Amino acid sequence: MRRGEFDALVREGYERLPEWVREKIKNVALLIEDEPDEETCREEGLDEDETLLGLYRGIPQTARGEGYGVGATLPDTITLYQKPIEEAAKEDGIPVAQVVAETIWHEFAHHFGMNEGEVQEREREHRRGREEP
Repeated sequence: MRRGEFDALVREGYERLPEWVREKIKNVALLIEDEPDEETCREEGLDEDETLLGLYRGIPQTARGEGYGVGATLPDTITLYQKPIEEAAKEDGIPVAQVVAETIWHEFAHHFGMNEGEVQEREREHRRGREEP
């Protein structure tokens, strides 16, 4: 998939977040890279056969104190990794747009202070809700 097409899916995925969620997002840059570099994989403790679909870096909103944003404050970043997302979609037999949207939700959940276990539990609940008639 060309980068422009992927960019459009990222915009659409972001727009799929509920408006009340988007209104609460503060000081976050959404980035796209082909795949995580070696340093990122090392930092995240990944084995050679593991990768990331996305990565949140920053100070979660729940950890921001009164002094946050006083003076120059670099934005948090959420990086989406195009090649692993495309591969995951192919392996799971689902649209790339769905993997993009789910990855965006996952990473913004970290921005709002959820740890990995909490995010995964919410994702399981969401999937169970979709599977019910």
